[in-house]
Amino acid sequence: MEYSNLRRQIIFMKKNLFDQGYLDEQFNQLEELQDESSPNFVEEVAALFFKDSSRLLTNIEQAIDKYPQDFYRLDSLVQQLKGSGSSIGALRMKNECSVFKVNCNDRNLEGCRRSLQKMKREHATLKQKLESYFQLLRQVGPRDYAVSSRK
Repeated sequence: MEYSNLRRQIIFMKKNLFDQGYLDEQFNQLEELQDESSPNFVEEVAALFFKDSSRLLTNIEQAIDKYPQDFYRLDSLVQQLKGSGSSIGALRMKNECSVFKVNCNDRNLEGCRRSLQKMKREHATLKQKLESYFQLLRQVGPRDYAVSSRK
């Protein structure tokens, strides 16, 4: 595919990630940190996020099953996930973590379970979308890695 078409596709894809609420400004800030010395910086940060967040989601699921009334433990785990999501601009994940925390405060176990399922779906969707985005960026190459598409 021609370079300019790829660039347009990348810009469109990124704009959609923002417009659909998957990402927030923190993602742009990460991209601004990327340069020739670290051309895969954002992709590497995202990979770390997905590794860490997968572990946290598993821990939350296990805690719900093992300690269903330990809302302090659940809240603490979700706070870690929320912070991790915030660091890369995972807006939908962060928002669903907030919903989970409200359910913890309300001692609403079923609400926590529903919220966990939503977090898992948002996590999987964001991972798939960012993998596609990074794949396009790799096709373009390092010369214009940080793609500006401010909303």
